[in-house]
Amino acid sequence: MKKTIVIGVTGSIAAYKAADLTSRLVKLNYDVTVIMTQSAKKLICEQTFFTISQNPVISDLWDVSDWKPEHIALAEKCDLFVIAPSTANFIGKFTNGIADDALTTFALSRTCTVLIAPAMNTHMWEQPAVQNNCKILSDRGVHFVGPGSGFLACGTTGEGRLIDIPIIVDRINELLK
Repeated sequence: MKKTIVIGVTGSIAAYKAADLTSRLVKLNYDVTVIMTQSAKKLICEQTFFTISQNPVISDLWDVSDWKPEHIALAEKCDLFVIAPSTANFIGKFTNGIADDALTTFALSRTCTVLIAPAMNTHMWEQPAVQNNCKILSDRGVHFVGPGSGFLACGTTGEGRLIDIPIIVDRINELLK
């Protein structure tokens, strides 16, 4: 039976890399559905993920075509929830139980394993609040992969890059064994 993976895409500049992640997972015969934040949609379009995953993309909590909201139905069949890229904003909301969009609502309604791949500016990543939120989530059983180090879109170099996609795929395969 095919494993179901939900990929949460947030408003990091690395959002375009989630298309590569989606493609690789589909090629590995995973059933992939993407949930995007409104900020992510400013960086990459829903049609990209729809075409690659061959599943509807969820980005609006109120666009419900069935009696059962998509994010709840999906939460019941999800084997792994991957947020890649994950912003500090998502990490903070998830840590504090804030559900104000489709992605954060799904995050709080799911019961499956969670893997977060952070991607943000180095100074944001190093903030004590962000580090504390990551520790709290880790203590709750949330898995992390990355971030990586290198040249960032903001023009600086340091820790905060989305870790390479093959590393995320390897971690997903480990968690689904």
